[in-house]
Amino acid sequence: MSETHPLRGLDDWEQSLLDRYPAGLTPPSGQSALDQVEKPRDSFRNLGDSSPPGVREFYRLNHRYQTLEYVRGKRADYGRLNRRQMGVWEALEFLNTLVDDSDPDADFSQIEHLLQTAEAIRADGHPDWFILTGLLHDLGKILCLFGEPQWGVVGDTFPVGCRFDNRIVFHEFFADNPDSANPALQTELGIYEEGCGLDRVLLSWGHDEYLYQVVRPYLPEPALYMIRYHSFYPGHREGAYQRLMNDHDREMFAWVRAFNPYDIYSKGATRPNVTALRPYYEELIARYFPPQINF
Repeated sequence: MSETHPLRGLDDWEQSLLDRYPAGLTPPSGQSALDQVEKPRDSFRNLGDSSPPGVREFYRLNHRYQTLEYVRGKRADYGRLNRRQMGVWEALEFLNTLVDDSDPDADFSQIEHLLQTAEAIRADGHPDWFILTGLLHDLGKILCLFGEPQWGVVGDTFPVGCRFDNRIVFHEFFADNPDSANPALQTELGIYEEGCGLDRVLLSWGHDEYLYQVVRPYLPEPALYMIRYHSFYPGHREGAYQRLMNDHDREMFAWVRAFNPYDIYSKGATRPNVTALRPYYEELIARYFPPQINF
C-alpha cells in the first residue's frame, strides 16, 4: 500500500459507495433497463465488513491533501487542456489501458463499463445527450494515466475553502488537512458568499471536475451537472452545503440523482459487444464533438 495507490484499483472507491448507500441509489421510478440486470441489486458492492483496508487509507490521504491551494493548482494546470489532443473514442481507448483488477462484479474493461452504463440509459429512452453522458462519465479517470495519484482522481468530492461538513465520509481525517488550522477557511461559508452557486465554489480535485473542463463547450447543461457533480455525495445525497447552492443548482441536481443509478447498477453479467456498438456511439459522439478535442 502506497501513498500514491492505497486502493487495489479505482473501483474500490465505488465499492465503498454501495456499502454506505445500499438502498439509497435506486433507479428512476417505473420500469428501467436496470431491472433487467441479472444479479440482484443487493449483491452489488455489498462488501460490509470485508471492505478493502485500502479504502480507509485512501480517504485519509484524500482528506489530508485536498487543500484549497492544491485544488487551485490542479485546476490551473489541467485547465490549460494541453496534455493530449484526441478524438473522444480514441480517449476511451486510452482510458482502456487503465487496468483495474479489483472489481468484484465483472471482469470487464473500462470501455465495457461505460457502454453498459450508456446502453442502460439508452434502453430507458433517455435523450441522446444523456446516453452520451453515460458513455463519457468516467473518462476523466485518464488523470491516472497522466500520473495523478488515486486520491486525486476519485473519491467523494466536497468544497474546499470553507468548513468541511461532518457529513463527508471519514470526516475525522480532515484533522490532518492544513486548511483545518486556518480559521478563515473553517466557517460555514469560508471564502464564499451565501447562495453564490456551485459554479463559484471550488470542489476537491478529481475526474469529475477535470472531465467537466474538457467537455463543457460541447454538452448541454444537465449533462455537465451530471459529470461535474456525480461524486458530490455530501451535496446530492446528504443535503450538505445548501447555503452555497442557489435554486438553479438544486433544480439541476435532479439530473445528477437520475444519472447515478445507471453508473452503479448497470454492471451486470451481460457484456456489451464493443465492436457491434462502436458505429452507433461514434455517430453519437460526432453529433456533439469535433474530430479531436483537447485533454
